[in-house]
Amino acid sequence: MKQFKYRLETVLDYKAQVLDNLKSEHAVIIQSVNQKQEEIRGLNRELTGIQSEFDRTKEAGATIQNYRLFDMCIGRMEEIIDEEKERLKVLRKKEEEKKQEVITAKVDTSKFERLKDKKYREYQKEAAKADETFIEEFVSNTSLRIRHQHRG
Repeated sequence: MKQFKYRLETVLDYKAQVLDNLKSEHAVIIQSVNQKQEEIRGLNRELTGIQSEFDRTKEAGATIQNYRLFDMCIGRMEEIIDEEKERLKVLRKKEEEKKQEVITAKVDTSKFERLKDKKYREYQKEAAKADETFIEEFVSNTSLRIRHQHRG
């Protein structure tokens, strides 16, 4: 019997390649999300440091100019943090969209893989049946030859 050949192998390979590419893109976006989260944590630590310095300055007795300077710095830092949080939301939305693309591609690829498995199982059954038929014919022919040899 001929060797198993899946007619849609090139399609399956293409689908697998698309899936791998989407997974790579998804991983890059996840990395961007993680970096943005770390950046926001760093900005929050910086803000906490400025607020602590402001508290120490107030206790020591600061001028109005220092109060205004700290107030402006804290306000600007809060704005920057809010902007970065918005960028993080955008990144998370992109990550979720890419995740859905990966899921869709995985389902699509899985269909072709299951079809290939089904076709392979059918091939194995046919091969087993062909082997069984061959063995039966061989045994039958051998016994016929032996009978003819004993008669002759």
